[in-house]
Amino acid sequence: MKALRFRFIIILAAIAISIYLLYPTIKDYQNTKHISEAVKTKRELVKKVNPAIAVDQLDKILQNTSDSIKAGDPSIRETRAKRIKLGLDLQGGMRVVLEVNTVKLLEKLANNPDDVFRGILAASGKEAALSDESVVDIVGANFQRKGIRLSRYFGTIRQDDAEILKDLKKQSEEAVTRAKEIIRNRVDQYGVAEPSIQLQGERRIIVELPGVAKEEEARQLLQGTALLEFKLLKEPEFTINIMEQVDKVLTGKSLVDTSSADTTKNVKKESKDSTLAKSDTSKNQKLSPEQFAKEHPFFSVALINPQSQSADAYVKSDQKEKLLRMLAKPEVQNLLNLNNAEFVLSAKPVTYQEGQGVFVLYLVNKTAELTGSVVTNASSNIDPSTSTPVVNMEMNSEGATEWARITGANINKRCAIVLDNVVYSAPVIRGKIPGGRSQIEGSTDLAEAKLLEIVLKAGALPAPVDIIEERTVGPSLGQDSISQGFNSALYGYILVGIFMIFYYRKAGTIAAIVLSLVILFILSVLAYFKATLTLPGIAGIVLTIGMAVDANVLIFERIREELATGKTMKASIDGGFSKALSAIVDSNITTFFTGVILYQFGTGPIQGFALTLMIGIGTSLFGALVVTRVLLDFLLNKGYKITLG
Repeated sequence: MKALRFRFIIILAAIAISIYLLYPTIKDYQNTKHISEAVKTKRELVKKVNPAIAVDQLDKILQNTSDSIKAGDPSIRETRAKRIKLGLDLQGGMRVVLEVNTVKLLEKLANNPDDVFRGILAASGKEAALSDESVVDIVGANFQRKGIRLSRYFGTIRQDDAEILKDLKKQSEEAVTRAKEIIRNRVDQYGVAEPSIQLQGERRIIVELPGVAKEEEARQLLQGTALLEFKLLKEPEFTINIMEQVDKVLTGKSLVDTSSADTTKNVKKESKDSTLAKSDTSKNQKLSPEQFAKEHPFFSVALINPQSQSADAYVKSDQKEKLLRMLAKPEVQNLLNLNNAEFVLSAKPVTYQEGQGVFVLYLVNKTAELTGSVVTNASSNIDPSTSTPVVNMEMNSEGATEWARITGANINKRCAIVLDNVVYSAPVIRGKIPGGRSQIEGSTDLAEAKLLEIVLKAGALPAPVDIIEERTVGPSLGQDSISQGFNSALYGYILVGIFMIFYYRKAGTIAAIVLSLVILFILSVLAYFKATLTLPGIAGIVLTIGMAVDANVLIFERIREELATGKTMKASIDGGFSKALSAIVDSNITTFFTGVILYQFGTGPIQGFALTLMIGIGTSLFGALVVTRVLLDFLLNKGYKITLG
């Protein structure tokens, strides 16, 4: 019994550790259920109080409820981090195929691009969309047909076309590799369990994100170029002037020459015209909506608040596309470029009217005062003074010096914090800001602030990426896969257990008990290594059940052979385990090596299968050779009769 005591301690310790490792998974399931019930109750309460609430507003309230529960109990995040991760096929998620926009990269690399260059580039882009050929090669061939040397736009005048093409290919390849690494950093910081990020061809990246249900959030995470810019807003008088000129351009009316050196006179003259126009509001009030839209296309979409001291315009969500088409017209762009100005919209609606979001339209300097390249760190949290989510940024020494200069020279002016061409906040500069610290407001919830933090910390993409394919596996489909996988494992276990008990009696009952411990050990090892359980992984567990029983069958048959020679039960058990050992180890080792090869050279589902197979082999050997042996010896020492059918 003393010899058995040590082995019993090892087995009990293994069971205790397994339960400890699986506790976070069980706790996370309970937490998720609790949060779902709380969100469901909140939904019913909000719908009861305000039946006409917009879907976006309701989602925001529910998300805040979920965030507050998670923020109030840090253990929720801790248990989620330690639980068994589920793959894309089990918990749902997204599969996205991204393509690095090499055309935009070349446009960015070009020196003094003109209309000829843009025309060739646009034609090359259309050709590349229908071909697997390198974009750089297509661009080079198109320039050659036109008889234009590449050195006109790239490299130096001394370089020939072949040398420039080689450099451009190298830069495009580096851009794709860099994009892949930045996307991986973003996904890793986002906390996606076992993502799959792979290159396909020369410019495509395949990304699989298990458990990501918010499609828009995932798109922002993957597609956002993370171009952070600090831009000063134009003065209200100047903004009104530009808006009126844009309105005139859209109606085909002539303009004052804003490119004149004496811009102040123009602004004053236009401001005077603006005052006259404002005094004639009665005329506009008499116009029907159709007539007003015809005479003032810009102001019919961008609404000004006459009570406000700022010149911010407000745009309804259903008018956004119309406004962007207006602003994209060449004559409007020429006007804005002459005045170093551009219009940008707020990242999120500032309010809702009749179920529609209302966005703010700002006029800012086209040239940024500072960019995100100086940002060294970012962190998201809740601002204690406003109870709203914010992202705090830190800058390097160069950025801190420049930021102090910019803020010191523009006190009482507004500075827009622009990320990927949308404004997150446009605060008033109250004083000089030393130390290189700044803050981004405007996030809907803490999750969005965290996403913004991740994008800023991971860095900007070298070129824009386009989503060319997107597939979403819904949580319900993933739940079906879990149910089917669980049922298959359960039915397999029951059938094998019944067979073992029926065929080997008491010894078979011991094997069935050990089999349940083997499954417990497999799941605990998965939890310890933070591995991901996939549908093929469940198949690996089911296969392990069969292999574990196979080892017991070999042992029991050897014991029967020993008993047939007239040996005692104790001698037969010793002989059975001894003679079956080599066959069990040989078969399991060869299968283990197969699993190693599958894991090393396979991808995605194949790796999931190989991982659970290898873990299953190790635990099944421990179960068959150690646990089964200890239980048989224990029962024998206690005087119980062991039957093998």
